[in-house]
Amino acid sequence: MFDMMNMLGKIKEVQARVKEAKDNLVNITVTSEAGAGMVKATINGHRKIVKLDIDPEMLKGNDKEMIQDLVVAAVNKGMEEIEEKIKESLKKSTEGLLPNIPGLDLGNLI
Repeated sequence: MFDMMNMLGKIKEVQARVKEAKDNLVNITVTSEAGAGMVKATINGHRKIVKLDIDPEMLKGNDKEMIQDLVVAAVNKGMEEIEEKIKESLKKSTEGLLPNIPGLDLGNLI
């Protein structure tokens, strides 16, 4: 028989774990590179750029467009990588609480 009280308890536990996972996202970071490491972007789990490194040698030239392109590439790559880490973190936080339901993606909760 369907146990509504048990299900409500599980939902509350999932909510608590998701909140905890959200609070811990600031501690999750990725650093991505472009241009063979000439540009590095560090992004946290709140999808904020927390650090941007540009090799000083790149700044000596006058190729503004190349620097802009490399910054965009490093940031976009980092955003893709952080999304995966966010999903992994959320999956670990809710592991064992919910049944494995195909198509259920909790990644949108954060």
